[in-house]
Amino acid sequence: MYISLRLHNFFLKFAYLIAGNAHNLFAFPSECNFSGSKFNLDLVNIMKKNPARILDSSPYHEGCWMVLIDAAKGCATQPPDLSKYPADFVVVSFYKIFGYPTGLGALIIRNDAAKLLKKTYFSGGTVAASIADIDFVRRRQGIEELFEDGTASFLSIASVRHGFNIINSLTVSAIFRHTASLATYVRKTLLTLRHENGAVVCTLYGSSPSKVPFEESGPVVTFNLKRPDGSWFGYREVEKLASLSGIQLRTGCFCNPGACAKYLGLSHLDLLSNIEVYFGVQAGHVCWDDNDVINGTPTGAVRVSFGYMSTYEDVKKFIDFIKSSFVSLPNLSANGNLMRASFIPLSTEGVDRKLLASNHFIKSITIYPIKSCAGFSVERWPLCSTGLLHDREWLVRSQAGEILTQKKVPEMCLVRTSVDLKQEILFVESPHCKVKLSINLKPDSYTGGKEEIDVLAQRYEVHGYGDEVSLWFSKAIGRPCTLLRSSSSKSRVCLNKSKSFGICRDLDSRLNFTNEAQYLLISEESVSDLNRRLSSNIKEGIYGAPVQVNPMRFRPNFVISGGEPYTEDGWRNLKIGNQHFTSLGGCNRCQMINIFLKDEQVQKSNEPLATLASYRRTKGKILFGILLKNNILEPDADSYLEVGQEIHPNSE
Repeated sequence: MYISLRLHNFFLKFAYLIAGNAHNLFAFPSECNFSGSKFNLDLVNIMKKNPARILDSSPYHEGCWMVLIDAAKGCATQPPDLSKYPADFVVVSFYKIFGYPTGLGALIIRNDAAKLLKKTYFSGGTVAASIADIDFVRRRQGIEELFEDGTASFLSIASVRHGFNIINSLTVSAIFRHTASLATYVRKTLLTLRHENGAVVCTLYGSSPSKVPFEESGPVVTFNLKRPDGSWFGYREVEKLASLSGIQLRTGCFCNPGACAKYLGLSHLDLLSNIEVYFGVQAGHVCWDDNDVINGTPTGAVRVSFGYMSTYEDVKKFIDFIKSSFVSLPNLSANGNLMRASFIPLSTEGVDRKLLASNHFIKSITIYPIKSCAGFSVERWPLCSTGLLHDREWLVRSQAGEILTQKKVPEMCLVRTSVDLKQEILFVESPHCKVKLSINLKPDSYTGGKEEIDVLAQRYEVHGYGDEVSLWFSKAIGRPCTLLRSSSSKSRVCLNKSKSFGICRDLDSRLNFTNEAQYLLISEESVSDLNRRLSSNIKEGIYGAPVQVNPMRFRPNFVISGGEPYTEDGWRNLKIGNQHFTSLGGCNRCQMINIFLKDEQVQKSNEPLATLASYRRTKGKILFGILLKNNILEPDADSYLEVGQEIHPNSE
């Protein structure tokens, strides 16, 4: 048999008539990568000997049928026995079998089927000779040479041998029994979970009645979780909380849209509705976004997979995580009152209105000129149509066009910034650069070109800088990059269909490179309450080393003081000086708040996001601080904010 190691460039074309019969291809997976359901490999023999059993009245059932088994997933625990199931083609993924290397697989082809394969194009490494200015090409003779375009990944191929040595030492049958027992235990345990009101917690996805025969499921458990009221937890919420617990899950549709639509019960109309853009102001669901529940229905699922390295301890940790994070159970507090689980939605009901209107004032004002770099604090600062003047007006972009942030480049927090309004200069410093960078703010000072880019579903006109600035930033963050400055915003797109108070993207204001809104406000009292909880967790042995966070960890524009913790959650609008602001609701926190500096070294931990998730979670969001906007069209001499100014909130 021949093996081609460039599977992703492989195309089958059956357009031949032999003895009057058309050659057709029947392809099926030995194991579904969405649900883990396993197809009976007898399908190979059925399709070769009696295809009408499967195809019924199809006009093609009398043709000559060839069979391809997609064993990319199934080979990890039950590779097909080709002496019993003589498939013509078998697809294999070494990554699925060994866990390494990624992107390397094989196509196994029977010798008698190889002569039927034709390619309609050629590329490097597959041609014996060609002439550039006429239609002449002579392809290489070997089937593996014909289909391996470009240079084979020989360094990765060398590691495959070691993977087979591990598999052979363990034996595939032992791996199958081990992974099957873990998956079976997880399925049974998840199905028994109930909320305190008796509601089912987990919906599993698996095989369903069909004329195509199924066998038992593989070592994959795919599911979605429900709240006590029957609404769904979004898969992104599950993924985010799992990562905080050191558990890696895959979520979404797993590159299998057919199975995803089938098991989630999504019609063609549902799928089209989910991705539709309404009137240019509401973007729908696309791969990798956070729209995990639309119109009350999940758009994807959660999948946990087991391999030969998985252990019972891994399973126990996963089950404990599901129970503690998503199951509402009766717990007795110190005074004997019944307490619900920690994902109770935030509410200001019952809060004394006098507390909401008690004395608050601005404790600090901070501007962050470059997205994801360090900011600087001021006593007094002007406002403009995009928020605080020069706030998030610049960003750093990689050579590949990717917008760089601390999530991917934590070293960006080492880059310090400041703006001198009188000199009209942006100063930038880094411990990796000996020279402080000075960037002129005047419009005629650009040394690079002008272009348009898309950031967060919004189109911006930006200006670039010359090689000197690019080299400085490349050295500062340790990778080639360029600095861009926003000069105008072309359009505004809402990434959230719901405009209800609580969680909403700013639709109306002009924004620089902020994620959601013009301003972020944090309460000093709310941070103190969080620190109290962090200290309590340490005493109870829930988490490791002591953690205390500074308000600046949350990258706020305003830190305020006065009143009770979290009273800002209930504010609808507020007045500071002569400026009026509207609250857009809570700020959804991510793992960026777990990045911090210690002795000029970038550090990461699970805190404070893990603790916030335990009591500040609602509908898949972990909220802390509030987002604000104020629509200043033409700034004037009074468009300033100062430290010490009183805040007058209104919760009506």
